[in-house]
Amino acid sequence: MPLFLAEYRIDATDRAQLEPLFAVIDRATREGGGEVIEFQVGQDLAVLYAVLEHADGQALRHELERAGAAPHDFAPVRLVGQSLDEVKAQRGAANYLVEWDLPASLTMEAYLQRKAEKSPLYAQVPEVRFLRTYVREDMAKCVCLYAAPDEEAVRRARQVVSAPVDRLTRVCS
Repeated sequence: MPLFLAEYRIDATDRAQLEPLFAVIDRATREGGGEVIEFQVGQDLAVLYAVLEHADGQALRHELERAGAAPHDFAPVRLVGQSLDEVKAQRGAANYLVEWDLPASLTMEAYLQRKAEKSPLYAQVPEVRFLRTYVREDMAKCVCLYAAPDEEAVRRARQVVSAPVDRLTRVCS
């Protein structure tokens, strides 16, 4: 089934305040036969990323809106770097999220080739573990997840693979 990235701009002072939103998103996704793959919440509690699996993105977005959980942004994504089973087994392992606004000229094929060539270079920064990337099918951006000791280590890892950082967020999954 296809994957979708739903982004929410939120205003919370405590992660517990988001539990009702998580429940609404989960219920709306499951009602249509889908599944929540993961939630990632920025440590500043200003943004929520929901990765959702569903057969029909248009129907899913409608269900989210009908349930009162209309996302700020919603797009189909491709998972790169891990299998879906690995993601499900490692939920909560990421502590940093990087967004890269992809160049307009970059194609999915070129992105995937570049990723395959560059990913082995992460070994040069052993304290950082690249987990996975969600690449929007429209190639607007990608969202990459890492397990790392600090922000500077993530930036070093991105530099090693020659990948820009447009936004870097510590997440509290």
